Amino acid sequence: MERFYLIVSHVSRLELLVPHGAKLVQLRIKDQPEVEIRRQITRARDFCAVYGTQLVVNDYWRAALDLRCNFVHLGQEDMDSADFTALRRAGIRFGLSTHDESELERALSHDPAYVALGPVYPTLLKKMKWGPQGLERVTRWKALVGKTPLVAIGGLTPERLPGVFSAGADSAAVVTDVQQANDPEARTREWVAACAAPVPA
Repeated sequence: MERFYLIVSHVSRLELLVPHGAKLVQLRIKDQPEVEIRRQITRARDFCAVYGTQLVVNDYWRAALDLRCNFVHLGQEDMDSADFTALRRAGIRFGLSTHDESELERALSHDPAYVALGPVYPTLLKKMKWGPQGLERVTRWKALVGKTPLVAIGGLTPERLPGVFSAGADSAAVVTDVQQANDPEARTREWVAACAAPVPA
């Protein structure tokens, strides 16, 4: 699994940043009409195909099915309505969010392509009912998930990256550190380089 996992909220940001080395990107669209959601997913799908980048569609698994995307990310609430049988039949992989052990157990029962744990550090992105999980929780999660890839998310920076990977994360999902950077393209390149560096022993 790619170690740098970029998350963007609009296809225009995806088109801006993917050319700077992001090979795994999630399109997380919020509060848009269905026609706009499908327009963005279609554009993102085609753009990522040109760059050899894996697109992950957040939440909208039905649109992903219809538009022949091959990867979705689902939160715990999304899992309530998701048709996992239909996703598997279509060859669509899925990653699942987790925050506590009951959610992790539920997620692993679906044999996901990855599980995400967050927020690892305090995050400004959205109000969370969970406090920062910390690196010890990352290590525990990796022990519990075994060979299933583990994605860390929440408050990550390139400076925190060695600790996150040493704790057991396989991939680092990044939102605000890139999106709020003065130069998002340069910050994306920094992340790509940082994720390519050897993990400290």
